[in-house]
Amino acid sequence: MTRVLLVSLGSTVGLRASDAELAASLERAGAAVTLVAAAPPRSVRTLALTDLVWARAARVAAAAALARERPDAVIYSTITAALLAPAPGALRLDALSAANRPGRHGIWQRPRERTVLTRAPLLLPVSDEALTGAPARIGRVVVVPITVERSGALLDGPRRDIAAITYAANPTKKGLADVLAAWAAARREGEELVVAGVPELAPSEGVRVVGTLERGAYRALLRRARLYIAASRREEYGIAQLEALVDGAMLVSDEKAQAYPALDLARTLDPRLIGPDLARAIRVALDDPRPDYAAAAAPLLERFSAASVDRIVAEQVLPALLDG
Repeated sequence: MTRVLLVSLGSTVGLRASDAELAASLERAGAAVTLVAAAPPRSVRTLALTDLVWARAARVAAAAALARERPDAVIYSTITAALLAPAPGALRLDALSAANRPGRHGIWQRPRERTVLTRAPLLLPVSDEALTGAPARIGRVVVVPITVERSGALLDGPRRDIAAITYAANPTKKGLADVLAAWAAARREGEELVVAGVPELAPSEGVRVVGTLERGAYRALLRRARLYIAASRREEYGIAQLEALVDGAMLVSDEKAQAYPALDLARTLDPRLIGPDLARAIRVALDDPRPDYAAAAAPLLERFSAASVDRIVAEQVLPALLDG
């Protein structure tokens, strides 16, 4: 049996969940997986220092696990977890410092990242876009999407009683101000935007804040929403947008963020809903929706299913880990 050590940065709920899913997929493929996570370090003021303390924490976790275990292969999840890695290994990543750490924010990460990428025997990006900015010479690449499954039965139009929803745990990154401005310009009497992920906002007509919800409760709201509004300044993967699509909501977005999987899918499904005039796109989605939007989305979302990811892991990832 192949023994795999998976080193998780674990700095967000989403990362912890996706790493647990990868570990489960590896186990279903027949591997014995040890999953270790970095201990949360102290808070620091800059992105460069934040990456440094998290990279050190990941190094400590990996070194301790390597002292106890004798794995056949090691996977570091996120580029940050691999920056100071104590031993070679495969690298799972959702974005590069070259793309999301401009200027002083990535002053030490970007050059270190180039070295890590060229030395890694196997890269496991979660999307093709994740390797934007990578050096020309890199090892073998296997794209392994983050699993996104439907949370329940799709509801039909009459039972979708929430006009719109958005998730804004990081309001600046998610462009919440732009979402609220577009909603204020577009909404009509009786229409409501649900905002999840933030504890409070200044009162605004037609806006309801639900805070940070347990995932089941949040996904239940997605199943009731007609559309999900996005105005992100940057997205590594866009898990919230994919969850909205798989639960049957239409994705309405501007184009500030670089390409990410859900945005490309949404543009294919209905290009009228993607563009610089967010308020106009909202009205198109609410007044003139593509009638078969959810049905057309289903086959496009198949590659994010657990069954599809399991095939990739069993047929490509495990053999590649052993070859490395």
